[in-house]
Amino acid sequence: MPVIILKTMINAPIGRCFDLSRSIDLHLQSMKSSGEKAIAGKNSGLINLGESVTWRARHFGISFEMTNRIATLEYPTFFIDEMIKGPFKKLNHQHQFKRIGYQTEMIDVFEFCAPFGLLGWLAEKLFLKNYMLKLIEERNKAIKFQAER
Repeated sequence: MPVIILKTMINAPIGRCFDLSRSIDLHLQSMKSSGEKAIAGKNSGLINLGESVTWRARHFGISFEMTNRIATLEYPTFFIDEMIKGPFKKLNHQHQFKRIGYQTEMIDVFEFCAPFGLLGWLAEKLFLKNYMLKLIEERNKAIKFQAER
């Protein structure tokens, strides 16, 4: 199962970074390129423990729907969102936050598994891991920009 680990340094307080990472509105703004929309569940504001959101987006020319739930939340250092329904066999996204001096280190640990057995495994290796990394990087750029304003 592919694992993406991405560290982003942000010149902002840890609580601000944590809250921006839970913002449905900022997530939508950062994913404009895929036409992402929140269509069910929590669809604006800050998502909290036990809440879920269903996203609709277009990737690779295909519309997908995915429902994610906040499974764990420890303000302001850690939360996990996990896919409970959608296109992946498994998806788990850990969001970790650490104060380092006057900065916040935001760490994403993103684990996923494509469906379709060997075909899914091949897609992971050839393009899917890199594609998911680029999506997370775009999201983090938006969080960093907003947090440092």
